[in-house]
Amino acid sequence: MKIITRYKEDELFVAENEHGHSIHIDMRQPEVKNSLAPVEMMLAAIAGCAAVDIVSMIRKKRKTFVDLIIETTGVRREEHPRGLTHITSKYTLVSPDTNLETFEKVARLATDKYCSAASSVKAEIEVICEVKQPAEV
Repeated sequence: MKIITRYKEDELFVAENEHGHSIHIDMRQPEVKNSLAPVEMMLAAIAGCAAVDIVSMIRKKRKTFVDLIIETTGVRREEHPRGLTHITSKYTLVSPDTNLETFEKVARLATDKYCSAASSVKAEIEVICEVKQPAEV
């Protein structure tokens, strides 16, 4: 898996994957901001990852799926690095034939077992910084 991130302007960057799909990373002031900041993207990644698994499991149980809303919040450290100390996801499933017990089991499995984004945040990941000379312009 590989992402190339390039400077666009001011505090705006574009990250692109190997298939040419891209997102903007936006650290500008709220009045000109058009996209998510990196930590917001982490929260979105966790919610999106869990969402895919939840919908899949609900459908495999042959339950009626109408909608899924996930509100994910993060608490950051006051000191630098201002990483997240807590992440909370609140799941709301719209399904007329799925009871709360089944939904809770599915949501916990998605978040705690199957979601690679959530497990990566929980794990101790070695982050390596390599620096190289820029190519001739």
